[in-house]
Parts: sequence; structure tokens; C-alpha cells
Amino acid sequence: MSRKLFGTDGIRGQANSNPMTAEIAMKVGMAAGHLFKNGDHRHRVVIGKDTRLSGYVIESALVSGFTSVGMDVFQLGPMPTPAVAMLTRSLRADLGVMISASHNPYQDNGIKIFDREGFKLSDEIEVEIEQLVMGDTSELLAPPDAMGRAKRIDGVFDRYIEYAKRTLHRHIRLDDLKVVIDCAHGAAYRVAPQSLWELGAEVTALGVTPDGFNINSNCGSTSPDALCRKVRQVGADIGIALDGDADRVIIVDERGTIIDGDQLLAAIAEAWTADDRLVGNGVVATVMSNLGLERFLNGIGLQLVRTPVGDRYVVERMRAEGYNLGGEQSGHIVMTDYTTTGDGLVTALQILGVVITSGKPVSEVCKRFDPVPQLTKSVATNGARPLENESVTAIIEQNRLRLGNQGRLLIRPSGTEPVIRVMAEGDDETLVASVVGDIVDALESASVHA
Repeated sequence: MSRKLFGTDGIRGQANSNPMTAEIAMKVGMAAGHLFKNGDHRHRVVIGKDTRLSGYVIESALVSGFTSVGMDVFQLGPMPTPAVAMLTRSLRADLGVMISASHNPYQDNGIKIFDREGFKLSDEIEVEIEQLVMGDTSELLAPPDAMGRAKRIDGVFDRYIEYAKRTLHRHIRLDDLKVVIDCAHGAAYRVAPQSLWELGAEVTALGVTPDGFNINSNCGSTSPDALCRKVRQVGADIGIALDGDADRVIIVDERGTIIDGDQLLAAIAEAWTADDRLVGNGVVATVMSNLGLERFLNGIGLQLVRTPVGDRYVVERMRAEGYNLGGEQSGHIVMTDYTTTGDGLVTALQILGVVITSGKPVSEVCKRFDPVPQLTKSVATNGARPLENESVTAIIEQNRLRLGNQGRLLIRPSGTEPVIRVMAEGDDETLVASVVGDIVDALESASVHA
């Protein structure tokens, strides 16, 4: 099943270039609106966005597409991706749409679509949308008396803040905690600091002055250096780094040390197991999660279930097999007791809940295992297909044999960028570096000479 528009996390690309043009966005709105109209009731879609300049163009185009096929549109303005998923359910909408390219720079943008339950669409439905987009969309247009209306919804910030706060037990407060939060000049720049302050924390906020261009620029979960410095400077108990749409989080402990999503999964899984809250006797994560996480979970009687890269595949597995905790090393953590997609703020609150109830510092709560040496490098393909080159595949197989049973090797095309990612891990750090280097050299050579 081939998809041309959708990747592992919706549609994504450079703004004002294929596929992120106003024309395609409008047709996506028409196609998705047409597919999700069932029955004679008034149908509605919720649309949120992050703070990129191009969000205005994409939002207007989507509104045109949805209303032209007879859907009413509720516009939320800048809101986190998990807030859009939550409000889709709360407002009884038929669809939810988030306009964001997540952790990418401002030049990019994207479209993520949620069903009425707040879950990302399946591959099959995305293919149906693509087929409609590529066809004659004029056939989807509603008659003049059945066109939709659009309006902006007030009070959505307060609704999401209350929702996030209620994921903590009512007796937990963050009084006397110093928290530094970096919102990446993105979608959570208002709601995340406010939520922490209302719970009693002393909050220092970074990345809360978006200008349309500075989203994810030397800040947020992909660039946490400034957060680490600020945590040490003000003597904070914890640092929280969100990405542009706030569906992922990276934690910084009181020493200024970065803690990734694998450690967060381990900490939450251990705490939930002790409280008899973990369902399924395991955790769902992707093939990118560190082998150290798997060994830690096995050591406390839990299993690690792996999926392809992409939080949507993690969620699909969780739903299919009944798990309530899953996520990615990058910081997408999904807790289906509370959310239907990754939620950086709610994840941070869960960690803070463990910190408060245990009385231990973040460095102790979140350091659950020593990660196995792991190295990931990206190779730009420049339009070539080096993985189809026989000499490249031979070198990959040779290095797979070198690692043997003492490690893992993963080579995959990115679902969001024109690159191939090479990841190796194992107990021998020198061997891991050598394996990745050999494969990267082969891929680069094949791409240049293609």
C-alpha cells in the first residue's frame, strides 16, 4: 500500500512547496471532510495549529476545503497537538486537524488528522484521502444550501489546562518546586507555563515569544542546551523541553543532565507497576528504543513490545493489545488512561507526580538504567535510492553479522525527511561506531554516484 502524501506523522514538507501548498491543503480538507460525513447531522471539524507563519495559509485553505463539502469548522488557534485531539472528543467533532511540522524548523509545515475519538488515522484511511485528493474534487462539493460555517472557539486554553491538571491526583501540588520550561516558541507557549503555575510551581519560562519564525530555533526538545544552562543557573528542580506542537518532551534533571523518552518510559512503568496501574504487563515502544530499556523492563518482570517508528504505530499496538503505556525515545509518550496521542505536558506532570510522592530528586527518579551505546546518523539521499544498490546491501549485511547477537542494527528511510537513518547499538561502543561509519560511507557514496 503506497502513500504519496502521508508519511509516518501526517503530511509534511516545506511550506508553499508540494505537498504543503494551499491547493493541496484545500483538497485534503475536501477529501477528509467528505469521508467523515456520516448521517444527516451537522458535521464539524476542529482545527488547531502551532506558531509558524505558514499556518495562516494552511489554516485558511483547510477551512475552505472543509466548508466547501459541508463541514462546520471550529478554529482553535495555536494549541498543542494533544489539545486538538482532546478537544475533538470534547466538542463531539467528526475530525480534528493539527497544522504543524512538530520539531522541524519554521520553513516546514504539516497536517495531522485525528478521528472523532482523537486517534490518528489508519494507513488505509490515509490512502482513501490521497485517492480523493488526486481525483476530481469538484465532485465532492456540497450544494449552496449545505455549505459549512467557520468560527473561532473561545476558552480552549482553559479547557486544556484543566484537563492536563486533572491527570494528577488531587492531593499532588508542585509547591516549592522550581521548574524551568522551554516551549520552543511553539503551540504550548501559553498553556504549559500556566498549568505548572496553577499547580503551585515556581516557573521560569523559555521559548514563549513566538514570532512565526523562531519555532524550534535553538530551543525546545531538539535543542535543550539553553534549558540545561538555565536549570543550573536558577537552581531548578527540573527542566521541561517541549517541541513545536508539544506532543513530545525531554526532561532535564536538577544537575542539568538530559533525560530521554526511554528513561521516562522506564520511570513511569516502574511507578505504575508499583501502584498496580500498568496494564498489559509491558510497555510499547519503537525499534529505536535503547536495548537498555528492554533489559530494565525484563528485569522488573515487564516486556518491551516494539513497533515501527512513529507514535501512531505505538498507539495502534497499544489499542490492539490493551497496553496503557507506550512511546518513543524522542519523547513521544502515550498514556491511554489520559491521552490518545503523545502529550509532552501530561508526561512531565506524571514525572513530577512521581517526584512528589517519592520525595526523590529528578536525577534519581529518571535514571532507571544505563543505556547501551547507541549511535544514529542520517544520510541525505538527494533523490537517489541507495538501499536498492547491491554493494550497499552487501555492506549492511556484513556489518549486521559483525554485531551478531550483542547488538541491533536498523536502517530506515525517514518518514518525515529525505534522509536514511542508520542506527546501531551494542555493548561495544567502538564496534557500534565502526558499523555505523561503514554503512554511512556506503550510502553516501551510492547517493553521490547514483
